[in-house]
Amino acid sequence: MTSGNLYNHLERLSEILRTDLRKSGIEHGLQPVQLEVLHYLSVCNRYSDTPLAVTEYLGQTKGTVSQTIKVLEQKRLLQKRNDTEDKRVSHLSLTPRGSKLLDQLVPPPMLTKASDKLPERTRKQINQALQQLVMALLQSNGMKSFGVCHTCRYNLHSKDGGYFCNLVKQALTEDDVERLCREHETVG
Repeated sequence: MTSGNLYNHLERLSEILRTDLRKSGIEHGLQPVQLEVLHYLSVCNRYSDTPLAVTEYLGQTKGTVSQTIKVLEQKRLLQKRNDTEDKRVSHLSLTPRGSKLLDQLVPPPMLTKASDKLPERTRKQINQALQQLVMALLQSNGMKSFGVCHTCRYNLHSKDGGYFCNLVKQALTEDDVERLCREHETVG
């Protein structure tokens, strides 16, 4: 399969999902970028929940992200709080209302319905192939991976069975190691 064929399939798939998400978002007064911010914040860790990390992950401008955050705060879907150690840094998190709405909209019901029709083995194969493609795209273009801690070179297992980030020199929770991190670097 050529990269042109692969692009055609991915572009069509993206457009179908974007259209469904756009339609769902409009019903709740949200633009696609606003849903993307909410989704990212629902899967990132405590080191990656800043406006800068959102900007890097989405590939948007600081201005777009700033305006998006303001709208989501006004709609009471996310909240901003200052870092306890560095007052220049803000952390973002979903409100219960934001989490509830996101659970309704992401993943789009259209995708869930189609995925449920595929055999489990096929879903796993597609997931693995897409994961490999995403990593290849990021690596070949020098982009941050935003991977999960348990696959990061900085993640260490402590003797008591816990986790420790050797970059920030802090213990990690089980929840931390399953979430996206902007500092992620692949092992090897």
